[in-house]
Amino acid sequence: MTQFYYRAMDASGHIQPGNMDAANEPDLELRLHRMGLDLIDCRASRTRVVALKRVIKRHDLINFCFHMEQLTGAGVPILEGLNDLRDSIDHPRFREMITGLIENIEGGQQLSAALAAYPEVFDLTFTSLITAGEQSGKLAEVFKNLSESLKWQDELASQTKKIVMYPAAVGTFVVGVTFFLMIYLVPQLTAFVKNMGNTLPLHTRALIWLSNVFINYWYVLIGLPLAGYFGGRAWLAHSEAARFRADGFKLRIWLIGPVLHKIILARFATFFAMMYASGITILECIHLSEGIVGNRVIAAGLRRAAQLISEGHGITAAFQQTGIFPPLVIRMLKVGEATGALDGALRNVSYFYNREVKEMIEKVQSMIEPAMTVILGVLVGWIMLSVMGPIYDTISKIRT
Repeated sequence: MTQFYYRAMDASGHIQPGNMDAANEPDLELRLHRMGLDLIDCRASRTRVVALKRVIKRHDLINFCFHMEQLTGAGVPILEGLNDLRDSIDHPRFREMITGLIENIEGGQQLSAALAAYPEVFDLTFTSLITAGEQSGKLAEVFKNLSESLKWQDELASQTKKIVMYPAAVGTFVVGVTFFLMIYLVPQLTAFVKNMGNTLPLHTRALIWLSNVFINYWYVLIGLPLAGYFGGRAWLAHSEAARFRADGFKLRIWLIGPVLHKIILARFATFFAMMYASGITILECIHLSEGIVGNRVIAAGLRRAAQLISEGHGITAAFQQTGIFPPLVIRMLKVGEATGALDGALRNVSYFYNREVKEMIEKVQSMIEPAMTVILGVLVGWIMLSVMGPIYDTISKIRT
């Protein structure tokens, strides 16, 4: 396949530029014609322009799943549903992908196999669920579950950004204020205090020393964190053991670690329940969940659980022996295993942790704001005490 830049005209006469993979120009013209476009001109590109993963976002996949759920649930054939979807969207990359799906299905592939040709967009879990839906005849239900799951992921990503971005923004502000005080304001105030000729108290001498460190070694104070950050990233990129330890450390960070752990458990419970309800085997569910949890420590625990189950252990006993799942998950697994409703029990786990994550994020955010205020207040108070104390002592001596 060659990447072509093209200009095409739609039915209303508007010019639409874009790029698309095609075997040759006639193939490109045929693909554009299926999208309701007439080719004007084109040129071949030597390099692939943009990966689909970078362009097609989560909300596009939500719309795709919702559309397919409605049409397949109403008995509309998959090809007709994809044609309707292609004609109703304006996203050029998404339309190109839908066209490719239609061509692959017309060539005799199942929908799951056609989706698997775009791993940048549809991951292994997505295609496995579609395969299970095709085999069980519950494709509409699978699309509905996928749509709800993607919406949940979107909300979860938003919540995770809140817990990271807010303290980062406030922390940056505090660091900026600290640099301003130490480099600009404190030297002016301490110069006045030194000229009084009095013996300076310990906290004032400490402030002057710290201010001199900021003035003389500001590049070190800025460069060391940056060097540590980029050096750490390079180390993580080249060492699997380092990545494993880093993932374990993330789960132990004060305040943030417990929230992250519950987010991972909620994600695991949601997808495991969805896959199990779709007819995927326990071992396959665990295998697919390894790539979903996004943490190597928990993924290693899942591999250990799968190994124990394959050796004949029960589900609850296998998960309990890993030592990474809290009592709530173990208890729900035990109930689900005993009643035969494992997916329902895991959905209860997901619901509980989703609610707890929201409450914990709100609690952490409510604690961060006063904590940052206290830190800034202590810093400013120390500076004022160190400067105003000697001035007050001098004025007191003058009066006596």
